[in-house]
Amino acid sequence: MANNQGPQGNYDPAGSTQMFRAFVDDAPQTRQAAPAASSGPRIGLIAGLVAAVVIVAAVAWLALS
Repeated sequence: MANNQGPQGNYDPAGSTQMFRAFVDDAPQTRQAAPAASSGPRIGLIAGLVAAVVIVAAVAWLALS
């Protein structure tokens, strides 16, 4: 059985506090590599939104004409 007590002695039956702390402690390392590739997904998101607006406009135009 795992020791699920934090530094203050609070019992955490799911162990989620330890998992969250591990995630938070690991997050700054992954953020350092992220800025180099951040423009790629943003361009894809903008292109997807433009495509969605064009499709909705085309459907509205066909429905109203």
